[in-house]
Amino acid sequence: MLPDLIDKPLSWGLGLLPSGRSLAHSLLIAAPVLILLLGIGIAYHRRRAAVAFSIAYLSHLAGDVAYPLLVDGELRLGFLLWPLVPAGTSGSGAGVPYLADLVVDFIDVLASPRGLAYLTVDALVLGLAVVVWWRDRRTDRGARSKRVAPGAED
Repeated sequence: MLPDLIDKPLSWGLGLLPSGRSLAHSLLIAAPVLILLLGIGIAYHRRRAAVAFSIAYLSHLAGDVAYPLLVDGELRLGFLLWPLVPAGTSGSGAGVPYLADLVVDFIDVLASPRGLAYLTVDALVLGLAVVVWWRDRRTDRGARSKRVAPGAED
């Protein structure tokens, strides 16, 4: 969600960006930032958190590629190379009315066969994430229960 939390307000609300998918959605910006974040994560012994954040960030970008592909059958990759590839001007400075139109369009999409496919893929990804999270918590709890309590060492 971070790319949307950066790009959408700067585009739709303030009109500072050409599109709600530009600056934070660009791999030309994201790649160096994520590499720097991974370096900081390693330096501060927070590698897992940095990797998890990077995966979540890149998954968001993949989702933004998948949505128009599943719904419209169009492969839209241009925003990933902004500013080398110009972004569309959809919603720039339009704010709440544009968002309302998007919600109505999204509801229409969900009622279509392609929308059902999109929801199915989303549900499968969500289910996989829940299984991974649940297994990770079980593994973590097992490791904690096997630890020796402080002061109980021989």
